[in-house]
Amino acid sequence: MKFYKGFLLFLFINFSALAIGSWLMNGGPRTEWYINLNQAPWSPPGWVFGVAWSSIMILFSVYMTFLIQVDRSKKVIILFSLQFILNVIWNYFFFNQHMIILGLLNIIVLTLLMFYFLIAYNHNLKHKRFYVLPYCLWLLIATSLNLYIALYN
Repeated sequence: MKFYKGFLLFLFINFSALAIGSWLMNGGPRTEWYINLNQAPWSPPGWVFGVAWSSIMILFSVYMTFLIQVDRSKKVIILFSLQFILNVIWNYFFFNQHMIILGLLNIIVLTLLMFYFLIAYNHNLKHKRFYVLPYCLWLLIATSLNLYIALYN
């Protein structure tokens, strides 16, 4: 029963991050600014982002539930909070303010943080750490898309 309470809490927090981020986009991918950018040839169709982020946040909620059960340290809470802030604020930098380079720096830090989660808690979680792997991989793709836009616009 304990797992499900934690899981529901992390689901709520993680999907709140997605909702806040969407709100901060200010129309984001539907704006003329974004549509007219030179985008990477490997950019997925728009619907993929919703499916990917929803799946990632479900899996990350599982990961965080397992992690918090074995490590309730202040460090874990701070790192999770930093992840939340970086995830949300990227939308504001990139889509709302059109600060492509700041968005790129933000997503690089977020990517490094998520790989830290994957590697640093290996001893605590063993194979359960792989629940965070889709987040890491998706951030590599997202970083490459942001980098392409920074280089070619």
